[in-house]
Amino acid sequence: MTRPLLRKNVLRSLALTLGLLAPALASAQEPSSRDEAPSLKAGTCSVEGLMDNIRRGLHSKSEAYKLYLRTLLRESAVNLPVAELQAAFEREYDPYMVEHLAAALVARTERGLEEEMTQAVAKRALEDKDPGIRAATVRAMRRTGALERTGDMYERLVRDSSPEVRMEAATNLLEDNLEVYGGRDARAVNTAVAAAAASSDPKVTAKILGKLMTGDVSAESARTLERLLDNESTEVRVAASTALGGVPAPEMASARQSLLGMYRDEKSPEVRKAILQSVAQLGFASAVPEMQRLRGIDPSLAPEIDAWTRVLNMNLQDWSLILREKQRYQQAR
Repeated sequence: MTRPLLRKNVLRSLALTLGLLAPALASAQEPSSRDEAPSLKAGTCSVEGLMDNIRRGLHSKSEAYKLYLRTLLRESAVNLPVAELQAAFEREYDPYMVEHLAAALVARTERGLEEEMTQAVAKRALEDKDPGIRAATVRAMRRTGALERTGDMYERLVRDSSPEVRMEAATNLLEDNLEVYGGRDARAVNTAVAAAAASSDPKVTAKILGKLMTGDVSAESARTLERLLDNESTEVRVAASTALGGVPAPEMASARQSLLGMYRDEKSPEVRKAILQSVAQLGFASAVPEMQRLRGIDPSLAPEIDAWTRVLNMNLQDWSLILREKQRYQQAR
């Protein structure tokens, strides 16, 4: 069973369970204390009823109750009248409420219903005049398959005039890649690289690339990462250097050549350390001769190169083990 199909099946099961409970849950009353569970009363499931409960929940001191309300709306979305749900979303201007309504609309698309619901959320994320609303709708798409359905949305979002929106978009890309796609989906990682390159905000670019798993990037995306090595921002160069260490086998030779060529002229010790780590990751034990040739360029980093050389000569075949041994070695010194 493929990942998207598995995800949809799980979500459909959740929707069925919540759908059966929705009429009763819709009339949940806010707990009077942090420890008190919400009381459930029979009622009719409706958009307005759920929204009234969520508005009251804004003032609750119980984070568990707030989570309950958010989950209730999202999981009940499949059973709510879609026209009412969309109308409520379009007329709402409280960012907190907009986020919940947007998440409910996206949930309908995720469960195989209206494809255009995610498009409606994406449109507001891009076009609403209020940056708080734009940021809220971006959050609503987090940890979903929205990037598969929204074209160049993220390349546009990372250029938004609001720093909050830009960072929310960066967080979405990183978490979607890691949590939804397991870091193993070419389309998702290529979308993230394209967005990182499109941004003129160094913090956004660095956030996306700093922890992105790049084992499935395309040749085009690998070249994009190599071009980012020339960025004027130190943090972008560190992130791009780190990202290049994980590229797939067909791109390793080019990545290694780019990194080694950059090392001699690079002035930042942080960037040089990132380069050394990626050279080690790309070559394992075969990187030792290259490390030794770099040793005289910056004497202050000779201990770093010696640490890599020692660990790589252990011929470990797992990158996580190499990192662990290097950390252990440096701590023991």
